[in-house]
Amino acid sequence: MSAFPGMLLVMAKLEIQTGKTIFQWTFIGTNTGPDGTGNKMRFSGIEEWTLAKGGLIKQSMGNFDNEEYQHPLEHGVDSGN
Repeated sequence: MSAFPGMLLVMAKLEIQTGKTIFQWTFIGTNTGPDGTGNKMRFSGIEEWTLAKGGLIKQSMGNFDNEEYQHPLEHGVDSGN
């Protein structure tokens, strides 16, 4: 998180299924931390949660597209590259 001070993680969708909850998110930030590129970032991902009694997250399995992350890190989201 130090690489992206001021980052936002925006909930795109929350879907409750039997035995799991699916959290779809979009990350928005600028890589201005130590050795940062200064590039604006925007990429999406998903978390699959298993909840414990009481509603706390017992297990979280996350995933995002690494290419969708690497491209704006290197070129920024505004460059059109």
